[in-house]
Amino acid sequence: MVSLNEHLNGIICINKPADFTSFDVIAKMRGILRLKRLGHAGTLDPMATGVLPVFAGRATKACDILPDHDKIYEAEFQLGLTSDTQDIYGKITEHREVGNITAENIENTLEKFRGDIMQIPPMYSAVMINGQRLYDLARQGVVVEREARPITVYTLELTAYDEKTHFGKLEISCSRGTYIRTLINDIGDALGCGAIMTKLVRTKACGFTLDDCVALEDLQELANAGISAEKYLYPIEKVFGDLKAIKLNPHQEHLYRNGIRLDIDKMKAVGFSGDPDEKYRIYGADGSFIGTAFVNYEKRELRVDKNF
Repeated sequence: MVSLNEHLNGIICINKPADFTSFDVIAKMRGILRLKRLGHAGTLDPMATGVLPVFAGRATKACDILPDHDKIYEAEFQLGLTSDTQDIYGKITEHREVGNITAENIENTLEKFRGDIMQIPPMYSAVMINGQRLYDLARQGVVVEREARPITVYTLELTAYDEKTHFGKLEISCSRGTYIRTLINDIGDALGCGAIMTKLVRTKACGFTLDDCVALEDLQELANAGISAEKYLYPIEKVFGDLKAIKLNPHQEHLYRNGIRLDIDKMKAVGFSGDPDEKYRIYGADGSFIGTAFVNYEKRELRVDKNF
């Protein structure tokens, strides 16, 4: 039986429910859409909810070349506790006295965690060490040494804090590879009382916000009614919207689609920046998005990055 959605090529942004892994979402969507060729960007922990871009059809080619878009999160925390997973779902490992920590104390501590910092990935993570996932080792009770990795925390704001219950909320904008529960754990250590993450919502990823998202239940309703999910599909070029665009003529498009490098001096009205290797969005002669490419200004050439 032919699937109603076999023609889908683009992005469906899902509001991931709690207690689903990102791979659970993909498995569920394969069943709903009857479409095997699906992938996702930006893994979310099972307890997290929010923006999860899912790529369908030819758009899955973009999963490994996505620009490093900033991600925004709303995270809730509790002071005075630590756990083996650094969140409320793990085994509580320590109860500590909070004392008279105020919102001002927290604000002063947050300053240490803004900007370019180093972060040690948690044991309960998908990071690979010597061919093994850290979470597999952690489940066996094995703890291994991990190297700190560079991350960037662009904004880190305390949006709520109750000095009686020691519950609070943060809004965080950060680079790819940032573990929010580890950030909260480290803030708790810096305060001297420990902290665990109690809730996490990703409000922005890959240029998408919660307003762009659809629930799995809504997709299921469409499928039950025999309606394609195309109404929720975003074009693949949306995730490359920050890149400059180049439109090719028919001859150039033919060469590009065959992986042949192009002479940028033969391209009209293109404002090349002069950067040694800059990525661009590429459009065909009819104005449709066909892929991405790198321009090497010194060599005066354009080479294919990914052809969609």
